[in-house]
Amino acid sequence: MTTSHPRRQSGGTSYEEVQVSPEFGELRRKFRNFAFPVTALFLVWYFAYVLLAAFAPGFMSSKVAGNINIGLILGLLQFASTFGITMWYARWADRVFDPAADSLRHHMEGGAR
Repeated sequence: MTTSHPRRQSGGTSYEEVQVSPEFGELRRKFRNFAFPVTALFLVWYFAYVLLAAFAPGFMSSKVAGNINIGLILGLLQFASTFGITMWYARWADRVFDPAADSLRHHMEGGAR
């Protein structure tokens, strides 16, 4: 069973044409410029926590107040940073990425913006 895709006059499918379009390239560039640095920073933060837990147990078990130690605080900050990054991405996408994606979609569907 074969499926046919709508073809444009250039010979490629509409999806192939979008992939090579400058607008789609710009959309990918915007996403990568946000996602790659944030991902790298988070991974550094995450692995720093894991390495500290593995190789600096004395530091991680240092009491801060009562039974609360540095390891617990850093562990809770892992959750906080995950939620913070999620909120940051959602705001960034609403402001920067989604309008560009909507414009590209509108252009693909035959309108001009």
